Amino acid sequence: MESLYAAGQWPAILVAVLLGASIGSFLNVVIVRLPKQLHQQWQRECAELNGQPVKELDRYNLAHPPSHCPQCQQAIAWYDNIPLLSYLMLSGRCRHCRESIPIVYWLVEVVLTLIAAFAAWQLGLGLTFAVVVTVASLLVVMTVIDSRHQLLPDQLTYCLLWTGLLWSLHDAASITPSQAIIGAAAGYLSLWSVYWVFKLLTGKEGLGYGDFKLLAAIGAFTGASLLPVTILASSLVGIVVGVIAMIKRGHSAPIPFGPFLIGGGLISFFWGEQLLHGYWQWLGYS
Repeated sequence: MESLYAAGQWPAILVAVLLGASIGSFLNVVIVRLPKQLHQQWQRECAELNGQPVKELDRYNLAHPPSHCPQCQQAIAWYDNIPLLSYLMLSGRCRHCRESIPIVYWLVEVVLTLIAAFAAWQLGLGLTFAVVVTVASLLVVMTVIDSRHQLLPDQLTYCLLWTGLLWSLHDAASITPSQAIIGAAAGYLSLWSVYWVFKLLTGKEGLGYGDFKLLAAIGAFTGASLLPVTILASSLVGIVVGVIAMIKRGHSAPIPFGPFLIGGGLISFFWGEQLLHGYWQWLGYS
């Protein structure tokens, strides 16, 4: 049985495809509902702090109410909620009101399915596979939520941080626990320092605390030595996107930095060592 779920085996890849598609479907629920849950929580906390009566709100969480169309409020039947397939069968539209369904929901399922399948092909089904899918899920959810709401929930950044720190204890990790801890601390403090320097000079907030925590989580996977690659790559892409957005809109507008940090972190994790080595060679150091 163990060989059936080893790397490169079709049974393992098939299980991973089904698992990835199901996880992707659940992540869409998190993407839509978690920001609303946090908003309701903040409303209650603000009311309590101000001594105002707390409004009784309808129960709202990841499980309740059941899935429904946000336009016509019709409940979504199980056959219209099959990962990957239902979106295609419905041509991207609600069965009842025919309003279009954002394609990002389908893309999230596709991305998670492909990542899970590739991980099973390379790694088989085991602890490393579980960590890869968990990290990918967190990164996808944070990318979409931050792009939509400019929000990086603690529930996600802390989960990624602790995953990185605990993973460093495993023999398959590319860094040691001490490197992961130092990387997490350096990641947080680097953006925290930039935040306060910028605020003292301009009186404005250029970054959010979620960005600090996200870079701390990335540092837990890459170590402190690769953080410059992460910061430089994310900043360059962020500047280019920001300039393009400003030209199109005719004015500056806040741009979420989380997706760029995630992109920079992936570049750093997979190719950071080669980039640093090439940089030192270019300077004449071997």
